[in-house]
Amino acid sequence: MIFLTTLPLFWIMISASRGGHWGAWMPSSISAFEGTCVSIPCRFDFPDELRPAVVHGVWYFNSPYPKNYPPVVFKSRTQVVHESFQGRSRLLGDLGMRNCTLLLSSLSPELGGKYYFRGDLGGYNQYTFSEHSVLDIINTPNIVVPPEVVAGTEVEVSCMVPDNCPELRPELSWLGHEGLGEPTVLGRLREDEGTWVQVSLLHFVPTREANGHRLGCQASFPNTTLQFEGYASLDVKYPPVIVEMNASVEAIEGSHVSLLCGADSNPLPLLTWMRDGTVLREAVTESLFLDLEEVTPAEDGVYACLAENAYGQENRTVGLSVMYAPRKPMVNGTMVAVEGETVSILCSTQSNPDPILTIFKEKQILATVIYESELQLELPAVTPEDDGEYWCVAENQYGQRATTFNLSVEFAPVILLESHCAAARDTVQCLCVVKSNPEPSVAFELPSRNVTVNETEREFVYSERSGLLLTSILTLRGQAQAPPRVICTSRNLYGTKSLELPFQGAHRLMWAKIGPVGAVVAFAILIAIVCYVTQTRRKKNVTESPSFSAGDNPPVLFSSDFRISGAPEKYESERRLGSERRLLGLRGEPPELDLSYSHSDLGKRPTKDSYTLTEELAEYAEIRVK
Repeated sequence: MIFLTTLPLFWIMISASRGGHWGAWMPSSISAFEGTCVSIPCRFDFPDELRPAVVHGVWYFNSPYPKNYPPVVFKSRTQVVHESFQGRSRLLGDLGMRNCTLLLSSLSPELGGKYYFRGDLGGYNQYTFSEHSVLDIINTPNIVVPPEVVAGTEVEVSCMVPDNCPELRPELSWLGHEGLGEPTVLGRLREDEGTWVQVSLLHFVPTREANGHRLGCQASFPNTTLQFEGYASLDVKYPPVIVEMNASVEAIEGSHVSLLCGADSNPLPLLTWMRDGTVLREAVTESLFLDLEEVTPAEDGVYACLAENAYGQENRTVGLSVMYAPRKPMVNGTMVAVEGETVSILCSTQSNPDPILTIFKEKQILATVIYESELQLELPAVTPEDDGEYWCVAENQYGQRATTFNLSVEFAPVILLESHCAAARDTVQCLCVVKSNPEPSVAFELPSRNVTVNETEREFVYSERSGLLLTSILTLRGQAQAPPRVICTSRNLYGTKSLELPFQGAHRLMWAKIGPVGAVVAFAILIAIVCYVTQTRRKKNVTESPSFSAGDNPPVLFSSDFRISGAPEKYESERRLGSERRLLGLRGEPPELDLSYSHSDLGKRPTKDSYTLTEELAEYAEIRVK
C-alpha cells in the first residue's frame, strides 16, 4: 500500500535510536531507471562517549568486510574508488551530522547490487554496519493490476516508477487506455522506507472484451532521450456465454449425430450436456461434443448445454428430431358387428414425420388423412358387404408399413336364388346355398314324407363353407319316378330362413324316367314316321307334275318352305332326307344330368339346348304331317 506521509517511520526510528549504539538505517531496497541517478538515503549512529573530531565513512559494493577487498564505491579519506564508480558516486550527506546519503549517477546494469556503509571515527573506532541497501536497475515502469478484475466492476490500475534521482524527475503517461477511462496522476509519493515513487492511476469498468487487453505506461524524463515503457495484460474474469451450438438437428434413424456446445468465459467453464435432467457428458473446456451413434427414435428430444464457472452460468437447448419410417400400424376398434350397427375403427402408428394413413378394402379407399398419426373409420349401419379383410397403410418419405384386419359382420341367414333341385336317372340332388354369419345350421324338409334331414346326417347331406357361403347338397336315390317337394331351412342366432327348392330341367327328368331302352324305341318310331311322311309327299309331287322332264336344269336356290316348279322329285326327296339325317346327327344322344356344382353355375336357367331330342323331333314331325 502506498502512503503519502510527511514524517516517515524511518526518521522516527533514527530519533528514537539516539543513545550511543552502533547502527545504520537505510532502505533495504531501492530502484532506479538505467541511465538516471539514485540517491540512497542513509543515517548512522555511534556511542556518544567516542566524541570523534572528524568522522569518515566508506561505501562498499556487495561485501561489508574490507579483508575481502570489495569494490569501493566512495571513500571520504582518499577519494579513491573502484573504476566502475569513478565519476559516478558522490556523498550527499554530512558525515559529521551522521548522514551517509549516497548519490550514484549514470546508472548501468552492472551497478545493481548490495551497498554497505562503514563508519570510520579514527583509530580502532571503525565499524561496518550489517544493514545494507539493494539497488535494482530497471528498464520498465511497474503496472499494478488488482489480483481480480471482474467484468462490470470498477477497477483501479496504477503505474509506479521510482523517483529517487534529485537531478531527473520522471513524467508518466498511459498507453492503450483508449475506451477504458481517463488517467489520474497522483504525483510523487513517499514510501515507508524513505524512498519516493511517481504514481498515476487509471479507473475504468472492464468488459469481457477487455480480457487480454494490453495496457501500457510510459516514463519519460524531460530534456533527455530517456523513455521507458511497461505493459500489462488485463485478466478480466467473466461468466460463460455460449457462443457456438447446433441449430435444430434432423437425423435419419441409424445415422451418427454430433452435437457441439462452445462457450466463452474466464476462467474456462465446466460444460455439461444433459437430457431430461440426466448428465450425458461434461468437461472443463471451451467446447464439448456429444456424439450419438446410430440414433433411434428414443433419442429424439431436447438436449441442454450448461456452461458455468465461479462468476456465473448460462444454458441453451437444441432439439434433435430423429426421422424414421412408420411403425406397423395398430388397429383398435370393433372387429365383430351385427348387421345394422355402427362400426368405429381406429388405426394409429408412429413415425417422423407424420405419415399418410389410408384404410382400404379390395383396392377401394375408404378413408385417408395426411400428416396425422391416427385415422378413424366410421361405418354406419354395416351390411354383409362390409364383411371382409381391410388394410391400414402408413407411409412417409422414409418407408411404408401396413396392417390387415378383418371385420366380421354377423347377420341372419339368406338363402340364395341359385338353390334348386335336379334329377338324374334314379337320383335327385338338392342344392341349398346360404349366406350368413355366424355359420348357420341347414336342414332339408320333405313335407310329403314328413321327414327332415339335417347336415349332421353325412350319408345324405354334404356341406362346405367358403367365406360367408355355406353350400349343402342333399342326395336322394331311387326318387326319379316321383321327386318329392324339398324345403331348405337355415338358422343361426339372428334368425331363420326357409325356401322351397325348385326343380330345374323337367325335360331331363322325362329322359331319366324313360331310360336308355325307351330312348332307342322312341328313335325307331321317329324314323318310321319320317320315312312315311317322305314317301307320301313324293307320290303327291309326281301326281301334281306329269310334265316334268329330266332335261330341266335344277334350281339354283331352294328351301324347305318353297320349291321351284319342275324340280326333280328325287333330288327334293334326297335333300329332305339329308336334312333330317343332319338334324339327327347334330342332336346326337340325349345328354345325361350333370350333378356337379360350381358357384359359376349358380343362377343359370335352362336354354333351348336343354330340351330333349324327343320333344324337338316330335315337334318337327307334327309340322311335317300338317
